[in-house]
Amino acid sequence: MSGYKGKVQRLLKTASVNVGDKIKVEDAGRTYEGVLMPRTELGDPNHLVIKLKSGYNLGIRIRTGTKISLLEKGTPPKLGLPKLEIRPDPSKPNVTIIGTGGTIASRVDYRSGAVFPAFTPEEIYSAVPELAEIANIKVVEACNVFSEHMTPELWIKIGKTVTDEINSGADGVVIAHGTDTMHYTAAALSFMLKGLHRPVVLVGSQRSSDRPSSDAALNLISAVAVAGKSDIAEVCVVMHGSMNDDICLVHRGTRVRKCHTSRRDAFLSVNDLPLAEVREREVKPLRTDYNKASRSGRITLNAKFEPMIALIKITPGLSSALMEKMIRMGYRGFVLEGTGLGHVPASLFKGIRKAIKSKIPIVMTSQCIWGRVDMKVYSTGRDLIEMGVIPGEDMLSETAWVKLMWVLGQTRNPKKVAEFMRRNVAREISERTTPIAFPVGFPSKTEFNQAGTSL
Repeated sequence: MSGYKGKVQRLLKTASVNVGDKIKVEDAGRTYEGVLMPRTELGDPNHLVIKLKSGYNLGIRIRTGTKISLLEKGTPPKLGLPKLEIRPDPSKPNVTIIGTGGTIASRVDYRSGAVFPAFTPEEIYSAVPELAEIANIKVVEACNVFSEHMTPELWIKIGKTVTDEINSGADGVVIAHGTDTMHYTAAALSFMLKGLHRPVVLVGSQRSSDRPSSDAALNLISAVAVAGKSDIAEVCVVMHGSMNDDICLVHRGTRVRKCHTSRRDAFLSVNDLPLAEVREREVKPLRTDYNKASRSGRITLNAKFEPMIALIKITPGLSSALMEKMIRMGYRGFVLEGTGLGHVPASLFKGIRKAIKSKIPIVMTSQCIWGRVDMKVYSTGRDLIEMGVIPGEDMLSETAWVKLMWVLGQTRNPKKVAEFMRRNVAREISERTTPIAFPVGFPSKTEFNQAGTSL
């Protein structure tokens, strides 16, 4: 009965009513007519849901004396989407959408009320037919997981799919990905894909396609526009640039972070400016210092990762026992999310010395969102440098963690690891820190300064 149980289910059975039928509900002198809809099993069992003629859904509490009668037999609503057959247009670019799961490819489970990956990549295309106006779309699936279940092994699978598609002639690639770990995957692909000469765009949605406030369609349309029409030959993330449906921003894959749990404009370029903006399917560069696309080239995949790398957030009085135990567990490297300019409490020095003596690299980042690590300012930082801790400059801690995994997949030589970590591989380090960038929807620089904070 699609989520109905108890006395409501019994009442529906008595009236010979099924989901999809048009019914009349009479209660306390009021009459409602509409199509019986499926509902979540985890909701209040004493309610049913009907779709009114206006198109709105209405929840009705069923009480003693409520009457239900069948008006017209119907069919259950189809929860899937029809596939569209679009003939290729030789005048349009060829873009491959790679499915990995995530909210952009999700819908509500009427059994539990949860959001779950349900759309195939073909259904994504069917759900947003405007994509056919921008490019010839091919859809493939690399995996189908929530982004919290993403792993380095799946990064490699996605990277191989990207490589195969571009080397086979795709003008650009869009990767539909859950938002929670999208910036990790973006960083991993940035390091893996060598000789990248076409756009690779990760895109997701903060709100599932079922919801009226979903950002899925605009994000996906903007991502396909970047993949098919821009000259950006980098891995990037395209997401809403404001709470409205007016702009998406293009963020460099190694400089982006999800900064809000639920806002549609949750993604920001940290210590950097976005590469471009997208309005009404038109891509407008906001800077010129990005890798330019080329019609010729071939990608090679350098996909060796060392998974035993820990990212540790530094807290006051953190004991060395944690790091020492992780060393015994076989961890091969550590990224510390230090305080301020890159500091840790003295209580952690013992573990740091033991790791470095064991030739286990340690990279320092900051738990501050903006700014860069500078370990030469205070004595604690200088002590850490003397021990052999590698400054992470202005890398995001997540990016540094992914990079150390990748670097240790290439070499275990401590000197070469330190050189790699301080070398700019995929624009993850800037020569100087960019002032805070304020996307649309966030306070302007003037408003920020008027609040008493200088940049």
